[in-house]
Amino acid sequence: MPKTIKELADELKLSKQAINQRINSINGFRSKHTYKVKNHLEIDDRGVKVLANFDKQKRQQNQQDKNDKNENINHILLKQLDVKDQQIANLQQALNQQQKLQIATVAENHQLKEHVRKLSGLLEPSSLTQQQQSNDKDDTLPNSNNIRHVNDKNDKKNENEVAEYGNRQKKVSSNFNKSWWHFW
Repeated sequence: MPKTIKELADELKLSKQAINQRINSINGFRSKHTYKVKNHLEIDDRGVKVLANFDKQKRQQNQQDKNDKNENINHILLKQLDVKDQQIANLQQALNQQQKLQIATVAENHQLKEHVRKLSGLLEPSSLTQQQQSNDKDDTLPNSNNIRHVNDKNDKKNENEVAEYGNRQKKVSSNFNKSWWHFW
């Protein structure tokens, strides 16, 4: 049964302005559900149902809009999470590579240190061995030979000192052996 705006407002316990706002907010409502009788506007049965359920429809529409918005946000957040997961995987892979390189470097350094220690161990005994062998050689000579050997060493040492003294004398004399006109 058609109703006027005043009758509908009384039934829904709303003001006439609220009913008019609802009518104006629904696209094409006036052309589909209203008609003029004498000086007042009447709303058909379907229009009355639409206006009576306006709050429900509005809430449903708002809820649907919120759901759509939340779905969009969820979709965006899921995409961002996928990107972050990929970034974390890449960083984890880079970290693993760095750790492997560091372990390999430490192992190589350890091998090199062991090699250097072995080489230094080989060098020290060889120099000590040579020194000990020369001492053993001196000790194994008979006494007369041993004395002769020590004397030979001393003679060579003295010869080297004399040769060195002679070289120094030559240098000194060459510096003073200038002609007298060089001093003027």
